[in-house]
Amino acid sequence: MITDAAALPLARRRLRWRARRGLLENDLIISRFFERHGDCLTYDEMVSMEALLDLPDNELLDLLLARTDLPHALDVPDLSALLHRLRAC
Repeated sequence: MITDAAALPLARRRLRWRARRGLLENDLIISRFFERHGDCLTYDEMVSMEALLDLPDNELLDLLLARTDLPHALDVPDLSALLHRLRAC
């Protein structure tokens, strides 16, 4: 857990680097999201993004394009809110 506010910018940059995906479609959506919201992500939003990035590319794409719903294990309010913001990009 990041407790020092000064560490958040570095953690955001690392998350942005990790968010690069193999599928171009995922990469475009996530890159656009980071361009708009990357500098103001909270710690909780970063944790939610990490959970999404742990998914295989095809499952992530289906979620981003609203073809599927979040699996029950990931269906929590913070993650749902982040997914909604990603879909809006």
